[in-house]
Amino acid sequence: MQHGNGLNFVTLAMIIATIAMLASGQVLFKYAAASIDFGNIRSYFSLPLLVALALYGIATIAWLAVLARVPLSVAFPFYGLGFLLVPLLSVLVLGERLRYSSLLGGLIILIGIAISSRDW
Repeated sequence: MQHGNGLNFVTLAMIIATIAMLASGQVLFKYAAASIDFGNIRSYFSLPLLVALALYGIATIAWLAVLARVPLSVAFPFYGLGFLLVPLLSVLVLGERLRYSSLLGGLIILIGIAISSRDW
């Protein structure tokens, strides 16, 4: 599956993996925030926070690899997936409540990604 805009299966998988890492990092940041004591520097060395920071670092390198393959205007709309993945992960991992507005917004974003990633 190769499109004229450079988007193929491998690149799409790289984009989705990058967004999944960023979404996972956000959930870990939220988890770590519960144990952060801003007056105690040692609390910044919690495992969830360090893993979240590492995920963000790896995701940044992966994103550079994506951008070496496709134009930013093709890749960037996929960032919208985070607006769906983060709420879903927060329900699964943190036990937060999923709002219907988040689902509806996520569906609209998915439609937008499908439209913007087409090579018309």
